[in-house]
Amino acid sequence: MQAVARQVSENAPGTPVACAYLELSTPDLSSACQELLAHGVRTITIVPLFLGVGKHAREDLPLLVAGLRAAHPDTVFELRGAVGEDTRLIALLAQIAIERP
Repeated sequence: MQAVARQVSENAPGTPVACAYLELSTPDLSSACQELLAHGVRTITIVPLFLGVGKHAREDLPLLVAGLRAAHPDTVFELRGAVGEDTRLIALLAQIAIERP
């Protein structure tokens, strides 16, 4: 996740980026959003770095985002689909799988 955040920062300089975790690590989503809000960010795009759509992506994350929206009505929270559903990532993973060392 940190590598993806660094790449986002390199590709879009000046775009605030924060990593968040749903369990087993910190910061959690609320804390990461608080950090962004403290820096004046008023539109937060949440990009779940899940390869599949399990309980976290399907149930837990939408509930957390609904709570954030209720707590911060002046902020736009955009919840994207899990990256594992993006056809570009699927194609890249397939290419990596068939490459020979």
